[in-house]
Amino acid sequence: MKKPAVKTITLKVSDNTKEKMKEYFEDKKRLKTPPYAIFQADEADTVVTLYESGKVVFQGISADIDANIWKETEKHLNPNKKLEIKETSHEKKNKVIINPKIYYSNAIGSDETGTGDYFGPVVVSAAYVTKENIPFLEKLGVKDSKKMTDEHIIKIMPEIQKRIPYSSMVLTNEKYNQNHENINLNKIKAILHNKVLLSLTEKYNNYDYIVVDQFAESYTYYNYLKEAPKIQKNITFLTKAEDQCLAVACGAIISRYILIKEFEKLSKEYNIIIPKGAGENVDKVGAEIVKKHGIEVLDKIAKKSFKNTEKIKELIK
Repeated sequence: MKKPAVKTITLKVSDNTKEKMKEYFEDKKRLKTPPYAIFQADEADTVVTLYESGKVVFQGISADIDANIWKETEKHLNPNKKLEIKETSHEKKNKVIINPKIYYSNAIGSDETGTGDYFGPVVVSAAYVTKENIPFLEKLGVKDSKKMTDEHIIKIMPEIQKRIPYSSMVLTNEKYNQNHENINLNKIKAILHNKVLLSLTEKYNNYDYIVVDQFAESYTYYNYLKEAPKIQKNITFLTKAEDQCLAVACGAIISRYILIKEFEKLSKEYNIIIPKGAGENVDKVGAEIVKKHGIEVLDKIAKKSFKNTEKIKELIK
């Protein structure tokens, strides 16, 4: 089956749109920023880079979707200004090179989800996949969870649970809000990854690799853990690790499944569909909930450090 093409879309934005983008991507920024860029951030399958000049580059399978959102924002804020936008498509660029030694190994891998969602918890899961289980997982269609629908994940999760050992941790928003002022999000993620990996390596020692989907340089990751009583060492950090290691892909799917169920519980409890992400629809739903339950409800259900909190406060004035 032919893989979808990776697109690159370049959009020129005005200063007021730049400010909106800086706010929106505040919690999605990568640690490293390219030269002359204000930030580089991840939005699902798209990498977004905003340059000081006002040029924005959207790169990825879903680049057109994300670019369109900001194109509409630019048009709305600057109706009299001519739009500058161009698109290229390239199938071979950014292709993930899979190392067969890692892919076809006994591996423990971990990944997280929920870090870009205003509502819902942060979930980190590690899975132990043996060589024998690789054909089984491939048959189920296990791959990068961002390329899978919620329906597919819900359907295959019972089969994964039967065959694949795993360990998960759920960081509630109450805990997140208590710790976020003193600990940044990447440190929180490192602590949770460390715990789930240790949980599995203590039970299963017949593994060739421990793989983590890279969100920080290795020295930074271990520096985050300097106060931990026990640290999992010998980790292989890979970008796009879900494509390269089925243990990581399983960890991501398990995390996403748990997050889906948490969103379902929230939606049922507050009698409104709770959206994922951190866009305008999130602000509107947040405002509705706050009007009914008071501002304190955000301590329990939301990551208050996100810019959405201030936007919700503006909406309920």
